[in-house]
Amino acid sequence: MTEARTVTPPLAGAAFAADSRLLERVRVVGTRTGVDYTDDAAMSDLLGRHRRAVDRAARGPAGWIGGLAMAAGAIWPFIGHAVPATAGRPLLAYAPAGPLLVLAAVCLTLARLRWKRALMHEELKGYREALGLAWAYGIEPAHVPAWLEGRREDGGGKGAAPIPRYAPVERSDEGTGIPPTVTPPPKEAAVLEYERVADQGGWHDEVGWLLLFAGGIGAAVAVSSGEPLGLAALALVPLAVAVWVAGHRQGSRKASLRPEAEAYAGAVVAARAAGAETPDLSPQLRALLDD
Repeated sequence: MTEARTVTPPLAGAAFAADSRLLERVRVVGTRTGVDYTDDAAMSDLLGRHRRAVDRAARGPAGWIGGLAMAAGAIWPFIGHAVPATAGRPLLAYAPAGPLLVLAAVCLTLARLRWKRALMHEELKGYREALGLAWAYGIEPAHVPAWLEGRREDGGGKGAAPIPRYAPVERSDEGTGIPPTVTPPPKEAAVLEYERVADQGGWHDEVGWLLLFAGGIGAAVAVSSGEPLGLAALALVPLAVAVWVAGHRQGSRKASLRPEAEAYAGAVVAARAAGAETPDLSPQLRALLDD
């Protein structure tokens, strides 16, 4: 639930303060947007508010109506002629698909415009600029949330608002002089196991239902046709149950490992945000943070 989740800034004030020139440039950006990007508590609150705004814009009524209209417009030509009220009347059987698709296009366009407007808020643009400046000074966050760059929920794609990239600048030792107080945690065996199994499975429910339907249909056909051999399809039913049980066990295993994996990934992000040297996060842990 996004509403209850604390958002950890990809980079904290200590990281920006690692180079006095970077800190000055970030403060200039903050003066322009009216945000202190070095205030960790304020940034956590700001990013939380904007994430909720971006999510609401993406999942608003316009998006739902557009999706439903798109689905209805796509399938109407295939079922319109089968509806008793329109059977034998081609105009009524196919014509509604056009207005439905137009409605879908309008609603989906409106939803995207609202989402893009929320994503391109001046405060978020300024923070992306600050992150881009940090990158130029060789300070890279462990993880940039997919929503902040307008990437897909799985973290893929370039995104509608990527972090800007600037010419590299040679690092300077003129910073605060205060070493990071946060150290990255060790990667425990549970985290390694989660990385190994995170991408496994995900197909058990679909295959289980397919086997169940195949077994039921095969048995029904056997009974109606009087062909006893078709009853052998009932063997697919216990196989479907076995697939579901395997999927449940795999899901339970992932769920038991997830808290430690989340804690480790969050600690790495916090340590890197504070300016500490940390290992890069694996794709599985990045996906966990974007979930």
